[in-house]
Amino acid sequence: MRQLPFQYAFRNLGRSGVRLAASLIGSSLVVLLILAAGGFVRGMQATLATHTGLHENVMILGAGSEEGVERSQIDASVEGIAAASIRGIKERAGVLYASPEIHAALPVRATADSTEDLAAVMRGVRPVALLVHPEVEIIEGRPPANGLDEMMVGQLAATRLGVPDERLALGQTLYFDDRDWTIVGRFSAPNSVMNAEIWLPLTDLQIATNRDASLSCVIVTLDGGTFADVDLFAKSRLDLELSAMAESDYYASIAAFYGPIRVMIIVTAILIASGGVLGGINTMYAAFAARVREVGMLQALGFTRAAIVLNLTEESVFASACGALIGAAIGLVLLDGLAVRFSMGAFALTIDAPVMLAGILGGLAVGLIGAIPPAIRCLRLPIPEALKSF
Repeated sequence: MRQLPFQYAFRNLGRSGVRLAASLIGSSLVVLLILAAGGFVRGMQATLATHTGLHENVMILGAGSEEGVERSQIDASVEGIAAASIRGIKERAGVLYASPEIHAALPVRATADSTEDLAAVMRGVRPVALLVHPEVEIIEGRPPANGLDEMMVGQLAATRLGVPDERLALGQTLYFDDRDWTIVGRFSAPNSVMNAEIWLPLTDLQIATNRDASLSCVIVTLDGGTFADVDLFAKSRLDLELSAMAESDYYASIAAFYGPIRVMIIVTAILIASGGVLGGINTMYAAFAARVREVGMLQALGFTRAAIVLNLTEESVFASACGALIGAAIGLVLLDGLAVRFSMGAFALTIDAPVMLAGILGGLAVGLIGAIPPAIRCLRLPIPEALKSF
């Protein structure tokens, strides 16, 4: 088959600036949409299932509260009883890796005079929590001290509260429990829900929430012990009404809860991307309609219809590939790491290699699908009619 040179398709791109701009913008938008949807799904999945929760960590919480630790209430004595009863808890320098914690979703205010409540996710902890949660790294300041109305905020806490990041800088205050609390530290916990939390001393949060004699959970890190050891302890102490659950399983169950939301986002992205593809087809129809006589001339010169379709497809795919690369570059700059708020806290969009590949393939699909149908339609005309068209 005698084929048209690629240079012919390349030079045709400059014949119509409007058509070229439409192709570039259409494929770029489709790529951006796919990157946004894919980055959302990957970011949420990574935050809730991939890195949050070490396999060695086991949560001891109230029976019946396995679906939400915020609803859990256990006696404050569980920490000491569990540390003494469960064998195989990790220990370093005489410190057992057993972290008593309070998890609470509570409203805070920017100032005492403010009337707007900001939804915050708080965690009351002791210093041992930094050992039990090694993914937490203090990047500024220091941990809060007991009795001084101090707090430490995660990197995405500002996104969770819906305020500018500089509003949670060191030295700033938040109004909670009828007094100002000073931010003395900032921490990072990438790909975890903790990255959007506010940490307070356990005793201070107990007093502020009137939970002097109760905790939300106790998280232990095992070293030689097994989950069965913790589970046996929880089931044998019927008087304490406890339940044991691997921390990784807890966040995996939450990720499963948000599964329908991820499906909805993917379906929405597919529908809008399909609209982009249909728009590309309409653009190509309009563009090729003005080139019917050119197509007839190419056939008169001896080029087969298959060769012409191939050349027109090369032209369309090349333009779409350029648009896809533009969209991918914009997506990496604007979308990668973009913080998104949800009920559990906040997470960052993750534009990784699979998401980027899906976006670029979607952009190429716009050029491929958008070129073939109108090209075939134009080629159906007999050569004499094509040469007479305007």
